[in-house]
Amino acid sequence: MELPDYTKQQLALRNGQDKPQIWVAYEGVIYDVTDSRLWRNGKHYEHWAGQDLTDELADAPHTASVFEKFKPVGRLK
Repeated sequence: MELPDYTKQQLALRNGQDKPQIWVAYEGVIYDVTDSRLWRNGKHYEHWAGQDLTDELADAPHTASVFEKFKPVGRLK
């Protein structure tokens, strides 16, 4: 299935505040983390939803495999 493209501005609106969805991007793929208890109110530790977290993963205590739990909803263009 082809994923729709979203701009950084569209991703930024899915921050748990402006729109009900909570999305984050990693390596060009946007994931829906709305149902994750770790992303309540669009915040996960020092990370904010609606952003590309690719560069921040190096500082996280987990690996990229954490994204396998979440549904891809789009691609970051």
